[in-house]
Amino acid sequence: MTKELVPKKGLVSAIALMCVASAQPTWAQDNVVNPNTEITFVSWTGPYMRSQMLGFVRPFEDQYNSRVNVEHYAGGIEEIRDQVESANVVWDVVDLTQADSLRACEEGLLEDLSGISLPAGKDGTPASEDFVEGALNDCGVGVIQWSTAYAYSEATFGDNPPSSIADFFDTESYPGARAIRNDPTVIMEWALMADGVARDDVYPTLETQEGVDRALAKMDAIKSGLQLWSSGLGPVRLLKSGDVVMSSVWATTAASAASEDDADFQVVFDGRVMELDLFGVPKGSRYKAEALEFIRFASSTESLANMVNYLPNGPTRQSSMSLLSDETLALIPNSPAYSENLSIVSDATWWAENHGRLEEAFQAWISESGLQGPSGTTR
Repeated sequence: MTKELVPKKGLVSAIALMCVASAQPTWAQDNVVNPNTEITFVSWTGPYMRSQMLGFVRPFEDQYNSRVNVEHYAGGIEEIRDQVESANVVWDVVDLTQADSLRACEEGLLEDLSGISLPAGKDGTPASEDFVEGALNDCGVGVIQWSTAYAYSEATFGDNPPSSIADFFDTESYPGARAIRNDPTVIMEWALMADGVARDDVYPTLETQEGVDRALAKMDAIKSGLQLWSSGLGPVRLLKSGDVVMSSVWATTAASAASEDDADFQVVFDGRVMELDLFGVPKGSRYKAEALEFIRFASSTESLANMVNYLPNGPTRQSSMSLLSDETLALIPNSPAYSENLSIVSDATWWAENHGRLEEAFQAWISESGLQGPSGTTR
């Protein structure tokens, strides 16, 4: 198996220091946002939120002489559902995974954005052609492409490093505690791939109870000492402390942390799961017009490039690629540097329809294992 490692120290340090001037998008017109209006933008915190704050939140505030209140959450659609059902919508723009965007849209929890007028790409490409597949739906506008991989302790396995997704579950050859996110996504795909299921057959297999049982049985191999995380920095801390020797990890969070002096881990990309995030507006937002203007600004060619230069996720606009440095291009998830055969693209439509069923099975497995969910709500 081919193994790809997140570069350490020099290159990532240079990227962490790099920033693109927050130029006004070429489509920007006279201010249309009431400067007295304060919209609330909700996203994941940590390095990702920092990239958004510097990439487009602060530039939007400067451009429109307005204020954006920023809050963080742990993902999912439960809080949006509670706000909409209670007619107490206090969020205006939310950063959602693609599956959550589709679920919330289907439930009528998001405003219809199918008619939103988005600026053309900086190169003139119409927005409908500029965004990558899946980045536009009836209730969402794309933000980033990102991926989940796994990291291992270099001190523990430096002489015999793991290199495949199967190695994550091989506790005989690679003994020690593991950590995974407190969610069925990714880990259940990994379990089936590690058990020999072809990548194209993963979701059809999970359609069946036998397939779910097969995934959970494979996951039993990592029960001993298993830790759960919900914060994107959670696995980094667990690896640094030595509490675990391997963990699933958001790849760009690992890249950001890899430049730190006490970072003693490497990342394996075999089997990494690729996903998208999209902006959505909760149904009943009192500031829908301002929310749409924020989304137009934040999803422009320039804004997405600005964000990515602070944290190398993949921009959802193809026109943003020309604004990125070669160093950044080498690290983003959709870069040719990362061979496609190492990856599996998360089937967001499938997860939107099946997350509840697999979440129930996953949590039952967690309960039977005597594990407790982690605290924290950050990414």
